[in-house]
Amino acid sequence: MSERSWTDRIVGERMTVDQEFSSRIASSELSNQQWSLVMTATEFEIEHPDDPDRARIVANTDQVEQIIPELENVQAGMGAMGGPGAQGGGSGASGGLVDSIKGALGLGGGGNDHDEKLEIAERLTQEYADELQAHLEENGRWDSVREAAAESE
Repeated sequence: MSERSWTDRIVGERMTVDQEFSSRIASSELSNQQWSLVMTATEFEIEHPDDPDRARIVANTDQVEQIIPELENVQAGMGAMGGPGAQGGGSGASGGLVDSIKGALGLGGGGNDHDEKLEIAERLTQEYADELQAHLEENGRWDSVREAAAESE
């Protein structure tokens, strides 16, 4: 495989979007550590790369479910250290602070926590994918990245 994959071609853009997206993570239900785990388990793909009108970056989160227990361990560990728990230092957006307190008191949703974390991870990774595509479009890189993805299929 002498050709670089389309994802290898956008490392710089990913770093820029990571920085821009960090404020979104700070106000989300996930800590920075949890977000890093989610991103490690997420693969980005381009749907319909050969069709300029339908092509879009999507987050493939098939592997994320396997790391949900670790997300909960990270959250519990942060709470035990007197850290911000699921908030990652952000202000209590989307019920995250209340959920953290309920979880610390053992009043969490039990089995629903797993599904909620998965839903949050899926939503945030797709928001990230949308931001990444918008960034590539704004910088005139989208067509070449899309074409590289189409060639690799």
